[in-house]
This record gives sequence, C-alpha cells and structure tokens, in this order.
Amino acid sequence: MQTVANFNFAGKKALVRVDFNVPLNDRFEITDDTRIKATIPTIQKILKDGGSVVLMSHLGRPKDGPVEKYSLKHLVTPLSLVFGVKVKFTSDCISDEAVELANGLQAGEILLIENLRFYKEEEKGDVDFAQKLARLGNVWVNDAFGTAHRAHASTAVIGQFFTDKVSGYVMQAELDNAQKILEYAERPFTAIMGGSKISDKILIIERLLDKVDNLIIGGGMTYTFSLAEGGKIGKSISEPDKVELAKELIEKAKAKGVNLIMPLDNVCADDFNNNANRQTVERGCIPDGWEGLDIGPKSVALFQETIAKSKTILWNGPMGVFEFSNFAIGTNAIADAVVKATEENGAFSLIGGGDSASAVNNAGYGDRVSYVSTGGGALLEYMEGKTLPGVAALEA
Repeated sequence: MQTVANFNFAGKKALVRVDFNVPLNDRFEITDDTRIKATIPTIQKILKDGGSVVLMSHLGRPKDGPVEKYSLKHLVTPLSLVFGVKVKFTSDCISDEAVELANGLQAGEILLIENLRFYKEEEKGDVDFAQKLARLGNVWVNDAFGTAHRAHASTAVIGQFFTDKVSGYVMQAELDNAQKILEYAERPFTAIMGGSKISDKILIIERLLDKVDNLIIGGGMTYTFSLAEGGKIGKSISEPDKVELAKELIEKAKAKGVNLIMPLDNVCADDFNNNANRQTVERGCIPDGWEGLDIGPKSVALFQETIAKSKTILWNGPMGVFEFSNFAIGTNAIADAVVKATEENGAFSLIGGGDSASAVNNAGYGDRVSYVSTGGGALLEYMEGKTLPGVAALEA
C-alpha cells in the first residue's frame, strides 16, 4: 500500500477522501473539530510537496438531496483558517463547475466539494458516480478511516479509476494502532467494552476473548448479562433474546482463562433524565420501575484497579449515559484511569472511536492517551477480522 509519507505530490492534484462528518450547532458552528485536525498532516504534506488538494466528504445523513444544515459550505471558513489559504468551494460535487475549478487549481490551493451524500449514488457505490468524481484529481488519497467499512463510491469504488492510490496519515495510523493492539499487545492486556447492546459488540468480544487477559464489561449491555445471571434489572435497557448468548460468552471467558469483569454495583434512576431520583444498588438488584444508567463506586474502584495493572488497554463504549452529567461519573472515572495508566505506567491505550472518543476528548484527555480512533464502526469491523472496502481498494 502506498502511503502519503512515501509519495511525492509535486504537480499532482490529489482527490482526498476525508471524514469531515463533524457536529454543528444551530449556528452551523463546529462543536468538535477532532476529525478535521486529524487530517491536517496529510493535507499539509500534499501542499508542501507542491500539489493541490480537492477535498471530498459526507456530512450527516441527508435523505433526499441537498439540505442546508448538511452543506459543507459551513466548513469553508474554518478550513481556510486551519490551512492559512482561502479554501475554494463548489456547490455540487460532480458538476462541470467542480471539474473546472479542480482543473484550475494551482500548487498549494484547496478546493472543497459539496456533500457527497446529496447524491444517493454515493452510498449505493454507483460506478458512474465514482467515475465522475474521479475527474477531479489524478491521485486518490483515502484518509477517511471512519468510512472505510462502507463500499461507497468515494471510499472504495473510485479506486479503480486511479493508477496512483495512496493511504493518508489518518488511515495509516488507524491500521497501525489496531494492528499493534491485535498482534503485538504487551500484557496484561485489558479491553473495556461499553455501550448498550451485546449484539453490536458480539463479534469483537468473541475475538478479544482469544487475545485479552481482562475483559471489562460496562454500559447498557451489562443488564443483559445480569439477566443471564438471574438478576433483577428493573426497566433497564436489555436484550432478552441475547440472554443465552451472554451465558455463552461467560462460559467462553472461563474456558479461555479470561478474567471477565462485570460491575459490582449500578447507579439507577426512576426516570431517563439527568435530574431523576437516583440510588446505588448491587448488580442484579435494580428495583422495579428503576433503570441502571451508570456504574457505581465499587465498580469504578474495581475497574480502575484492573486498568492500573494493564500494559495494553482498548476502550470502546461508555460505562453509562454519559450525556447526562449525573450519570457520566463512571465513564469519566474510566477515562481518568486510562490516562493515568498511560502517563504513569507506560501503558499503550487505544480509544476505539465513537462515544468513547467523545468522552475522552470532552474531558480534555485526547492527547493524554496513546491513540484516539476517528472511526468507531470501522475500527470494530477491522478488529473483528473483516475486510474493509476502503482499505482493500487501496491495496488493489
């Protein structure tokens, strides 16, 4: 696979697939620019070499064509400030105007094209659409790891129209760090799996059982495990149809000698809101009419103790409803513990995208762990052993 680091972009027009699917507030201001910052080294390398850049991305999930709130025009000013050049913009990604602007780019210039998903053909992986996009550059750079698990026109299909296909620094770093976790983990290796559903994490959990020493389970999926152990979970989120699966995972962990660590206690509430009445109860003892929304202090202490002894840490998924400040204590405590293990004990820590990345970044810890992934779903699928179309297209 060719990488940005070993490719000379002098005189080249790089069509770069980035993941600028960033959150915007009501005033169309970016509220978290992590994904944009991640692409800076790739774009700067191309410009420094004497190349020009055409940026393509999606934003949100527009259903029927152009929508004001999902227009990438809102990113033009922030991007211009980041790169110190006036970023050009075209209001259609495959129009003659887009081609004309791309053809007219001089070395050091940047063009941003409109949201790819304003065309249904993008997500369908339409070949003709991919070919039209390919007119905008003579080198394809894929730096959008967050969408690498999708066989979309711009993330995979487009590769067939380029001789020069290059992975960006984000893509390369994501693959290198995932590989480090999967193949070269220093022990003890602890994985922390949170989130609401076992069904979302079943494949990664099964694969990790062959690799980790400790598997910490937190978040909403713990209540399905509680059901499997005969516990009471009140009205907590759960997957009753996955109880047998939870039992199987418990047995597999025992058989493989993996230390499966569940919460000892839970903070539960009588309503799903930040100001609800709350109480802390032992695991499997949530009263009727109450729901578990966070791990309790005993769980925090147990999880922190395990993390402190670890040399490799993978974290994917929050410990509770961290969007509510009163139920973010467990998630924040885990973030603290991971940072401490990294800085004080020299552990390698990989934060697996999605909500975990948000929690770490919101707490200001993004640069205090070893690596924060920009792609939740893509990272999970890669770690599950699946082929990512966006990676395969670079290797073809």
